[in-house]
Amino acid sequence: MRLSSYVTVAATFLGAAGLCTVAAGFSVTLIEDNSKTAVRRALDTQGLTWADADANGLQLFLIGTAPSEAERFNAISTAGRIVDAARVIDQTEVADREAFAPPRFSVEILRNDSGISLIGLIPETEATEDMRADVGQIAGDGMVSDLLESAKYPAPKGWAPAMELGLEALRLLPRSKISIDAGNVSVTAMADSPSEKLRFENTLRSRLSQDVNFALKISAPRPVISPFTLRFLINGENARFDACSADTNEASAQIIEAAQRAGMTTTADCRIGLGVPSRQWSNAAVLAIEKLDELGGGSVTFADTDISLIANEGTEQALFDRVVGELETSLPEVFALHSVLPAPEDADLGPPEFIITLSPEGDVQLRGRVGSELARGTADSYAKARFGSAEVYTAARIDDTLPRNWSVRVLAAIEALSKLNNGSVTVTPDQVRVFGDTGQPTAKSEISQLLAAKLGEAEDFAIEVTYKKKLDPVLGLPTVEECQVQLAELQDGRKIAFEPGSGNLDGSAKAIMDDLAEVLGKCPDDMRMEIEGHTDSQGRESMNQELSQTRATAVLNALRERRVLTANYVAKGYGEANPIADNGTEAGREANRRIEFKVIIPQPIAEQETTLEAVSESAQDAQDQQQGEEGTTDEQN
Repeated sequence: MRLSSYVTVAATFLGAAGLCTVAAGFSVTLIEDNSKTAVRRALDTQGLTWADADANGLQLFLIGTAPSEAERFNAISTAGRIVDAARVIDQTEVADREAFAPPRFSVEILRNDSGISLIGLIPETEATEDMRADVGQIAGDGMVSDLLESAKYPAPKGWAPAMELGLEALRLLPRSKISIDAGNVSVTAMADSPSEKLRFENTLRSRLSQDVNFALKISAPRPVISPFTLRFLINGENARFDACSADTNEASAQIIEAAQRAGMTTTADCRIGLGVPSRQWSNAAVLAIEKLDELGGGSVTFADTDISLIANEGTEQALFDRVVGELETSLPEVFALHSVLPAPEDADLGPPEFIITLSPEGDVQLRGRVGSELARGTADSYAKARFGSAEVYTAARIDDTLPRNWSVRVLAAIEALSKLNNGSVTVTPDQVRVFGDTGQPTAKSEISQLLAAKLGEAEDFAIEVTYKKKLDPVLGLPTVEECQVQLAELQDGRKIAFEPGSGNLDGSAKAIMDDLAEVLGKCPDDMRMEIEGHTDSQGRESMNQELSQTRATAVLNALRERRVLTANYVAKGYGEANPIADNGTEAGREANRRIEFKVIIPQPIAEQETTLEAVSESAQDAQDQQQGEEGTTDEQN
């Protein structure tokens, strides 16, 4: 009994162990099959058909040949998303790379006085060592810095002829940069002179190959030109350069264009070089050529910053003085002008003159001669102080042979002209002549006193000044009534416009506001005026009233900005209260939107007798009556 019970227990355990083994084996097989199936399905979905999966227990093996590392990594990542990544065993391979394209081969070669430098990637062929040997021979005693790398690939098409041409350029050009790749050579170099540059270019172009694209850029340093010279002549209809220098191609083009405008018909070239004395060289040359053309002929010569201008014999003295004066004042400061007007034998050139003129528009011109640069600057500054800097144009030339008191006479002439509305003053060594119109009744007397005080009573001066009432600043002012008429005329057909629905003046209103300010500036200061703003009937009445007031105030402010005295002006908005047209039409509404200027003319006040005046009148009547009675008594006696 005891033995049988032991057997029964043992058999039970053995049976259970067998059942567990069968169940475990079935489970492992099921897990392997499910893992393989799921991974294969995922690989196919990703298009990784080159990869396959196999399983051994919990381990999953990836097998196959990937076309690239990226494809291989993608397959491993896909399998890792299906099963635990730790279970994935990578047994894939990457395809052979023998079919990959060769790299781009190129060489940069730099050569200067210290040696030769090479950098780039070249094919590893038998010609490579020959190339290195050639470079060493070209360098001679110079240093060769070899930073080339090589790759075991055959030389691409066009490499050999390109390398041959590049080495030829390296031999020829001691200061150069040479870029070489298959079928292309680019050379940048420097020559010592234009002739050497031309020789290099001809030599290299004669050795070109049809299999190579060649780019060549050789520069030569500009020559130093000393002195920097230009000489231009106009003789009758013939205009030409005897010499021309410029610092840039742009400057050369400007100078040649000026010469062509002056009548040059032949082809000319300016020599480009270093040593220009001023960056304003081309501007000075163009100006001198233009002024020589104004004179009608002669020559102008530049030697660095010294300029010599010689006019043709017979040129009018006044024309010569004006042109030379304009040239002197317009030239850059660094340039010095020497001008010559050849005088015919036994010619009477007349006395030197200084002329200052004042046009009715207020433009002032100073022409003729002054004694020095300082004297010209002083006259120019004094005239600008008297007449305003924008109105003065000075074209006086320097003449160091003038009388000692010439500057005093010039300044007196400027001051005398300031008392005229228009006219001129001519200064000569013997006389000062004043001619023109004035609106000041006492101007002639004041000018006479001025010249006598400045020049001395013994000096000769002639004053031909005409007083014109219309120029009188007092008598020429318009009356209040005339101002009203002028304001109405200004607005006839014109309108002060505003931005829609706003109190801001429109840009088109500037012109009429300027004209109104000019008229009002001449009106009497005590003139009273109301600036009325009006609108159409669109919108609420209160808003129209406010808008009209804003617009009237904007016009008043605009007049103040134009320096019109507005102490007696008021701005008042009337809104839609006073229409002058039908608000039912667009044209009528446009007419009603307006600004009006109403001059307020004071009404005369009737005189009223005061108490004091009444008492005085009564006393006078009583006195008259008493004197009458006394006279009657005397007659009776």
